[in-house]
Amino acid sequence: MNPERAGWLEPTEYYASLPSFLAGAAALITDPRGRVLLVKPNYRDHWNLPGGVLDGAESPDVACAREIREELGLALVVGALLVVDWVAPTDIRRAWFGFVFDAGTLAGPEAITLQEEELDGYEFVAPTEAYSRLTANTADRLRAALDAQATGRTVNLVNGKPVLPPAGPTPTSR
Repeated sequence: MNPERAGWLEPTEYYASLPSFLAGAAALITDPRGRVLLVKPNYRDHWNLPGGVLDGAESPDVACAREIREELGLALVVGALLVVDWVAPTDIRRAWFGFVFDAGTLAGPEAITLQEEELDGYEFVAPTEAYSRLTANTADRLRAALDAQATGRTVNLVNGKPVLPPAGPTPTSR
């Protein structure tokens, strides 16, 4: 080993020593009336946004598109990143990154083919109704996603709560 690098780990050791995280990607899909598409997983009591866990070598946007195809049989364009939510680890799982992407407006549910192995149903509901059907954290993500969609700015959340930018001047590029 190079004496100037004493105490440094080789890349494989270094990367193995870093923390690992879980990540999921969800889609905000609306109808022309502004209602939000929710899905009802058969393995949970609550409703959810369409989406799921990232596979090992999959980017969040690719995972979102894959989950939309698998769960709903739809080949939608996954658009803008609306929300990034970092959720603290618990006793039973590692920290979690939740991504929400804009997957556009669906004219009607006719094209949906539900993945019955995982889902019991789907429904377009008004946002206020959606909030009551989702877990608190997912409802926070949905609120933030709708805000991001309206403002055109990605929302950064920590445990479902917005991280506000510091007061003062906005950084500029040089």
